[in-house]
Amino acid sequence: MSQQTPPETAPSGAGRGLFVAFEGGDGAGKSTQARLLGEWLSEQGREVVHTREPGGTTLGRTLRELVLHGEDGSVSPRAEALIFAADRAHHVATLVRPALARGAVVLTDRYLDSSVAYQGAARELGHEEVRDLSLWAVERLLPDLTVLLDVPTREGRARRGDVHDRLEREADDFHDRVRRGFLDLAARDPDRYLVLDATRPADELTAAVRARLGSLDAHPGGTSGVAGAGR
Repeated sequence: MSQQTPPETAPSGAGRGLFVAFEGGDGAGKSTQARLLGEWLSEQGREVVHTREPGGTTLGRTLRELVLHGEDGSVSPRAEALIFAADRAHHVATLVRPALARGAVVLTDRYLDSSVAYQGAARELGHEEVRDLSLWAVERLLPDLTVLLDVPTREGRARRGDVHDRLEREADDFHDRVRRGFLDLAARDPDRYLVLDATRPADELTAAVRARLGSLDAHPGGTSGVAGAGR
């Protein structure tokens, strides 16, 4: 598998808010960390918008059901990539950008790096092609920070238990390719990523994310960093 090339574009600087994406394999704890960070940011007086991909909008929930829980359980790899890109385009246009424009902190459980890792790397569609498709869909919007929660494939599977969607049911070698895809992306663009060992205790992970947010005090668009983020 070829190494991933990070998108050459700017973060959400056109807006005044803060855009944070949580990425990682299935079972990494993305929703938990997004929730914990959101609770803390709300205590700091920030408006927090929680969302996810796919499924952050009404259209997204319909697309999520089709691609992850469809009746026949089969979606071709290219159709899968296009469905995720369609969800992402609508999600950004109708939810993410408006929230950033009014100064909110947007916390998303998955964003375009998931497509690069799952469809580009694991489905072997080509990371450049999948990346470019997603960048076109979102008009080149990138998060200010991407938190990558890295978890070994077997650990992720054990955490998920017995309930799996269509992607979670894929074999371990598929999820190993996903993991390598994420790590390749992070290695090539360390300024945008915070890579954390997701087997660490949840409170340690949350503290690490808060500390990294404290370094974003020169946020594009004139928004200062989160007060007290390093504490």
